[in-house]
Amino acid sequence: MAELVSFTVPTESDKTLLVWELSSGPTAEALHHSLFAVFSQFGLLFSVRVFPNAAVARPGFYAIIKFYSARDAHRAQKACDQKQLFQNSPVKVRLGTKHKAVQHQALALNSSQCQELANYYFGFNGWSKRIIKLQDLSDLEERANEDTVPPLQKQSLKFFCALEVVLPSYECRSPGAGMAEETLDDLEEGPLSFLMKRRTTQKLAIQKAVSDAFQKLLIVILESGKIAVEYRPCEEITDASTADELQDLIQPRCWPRLRS
Repeated sequence: MAELVSFTVPTESDKTLLVWELSSGPTAEALHHSLFAVFSQFGLLFSVRVFPNAAVARPGFYAIIKFYSARDAHRAQKACDQKQLFQNSPVKVRLGTKHKAVQHQALALNSSQCQELANYYFGFNGWSKRIIKLQDLSDLEERANEDTVPPLQKQSLKFFCALEVVLPSYECRSPGAGMAEETLDDLEEGPLSFLMKRRTTQKLAIQKAVSDAFQKLLIVILESGKIAVEYRPCEEITDASTADELQDLIQPRCWPRLRS
């Protein structure tokens, strides 16, 4: 059966591993490093979190490890349960406990996480982004020329970005849009500080657009291990104020194409 991997924070129990019986000797930081080194061999990890045992239990640690792929989590559980791994005593590894299904709104991965996931499945050179529009929506000049501006009203930098994520091997393009705003607390800020804030706001708008574009893509992992891509437009992802403009700028398209 094919597995679908989305560009959202993994919350499913079959993608979560519980690891306990961890030794009390190493620090939590050292255990984090060791766990990451072992379990990342089975697939891309979303997170590794290490916690001290409860006060009523014997000294030691336990960990919660999240994979993007349930298939990878299952392989890791079977391979690592009751094994010593990096310590003298065996550890216990179990899949997360299943609870009654509750509908939660999926949390989008940030731009860096999206790019890490894309690099893992598509390759570093397997995708790219193309900026269609980066528009400055700040009204600094207009306000500066108005005599009626309320003295307590703060000015702000605002940028809108429209782009597309391109996957050439799959002949797929996915549009994305992002808006970022930065308040100027001090109207008398120096030019260097202003330029830095302007650059940061531009960058944030681009990052939001990248994340938005990836939300519309699904990675399809076939039983053979080959990868396909599904384009899945979603009205809730893009702000209503930018959706119409984005549709005019980019015509999304995606055709299934397998890649080993």
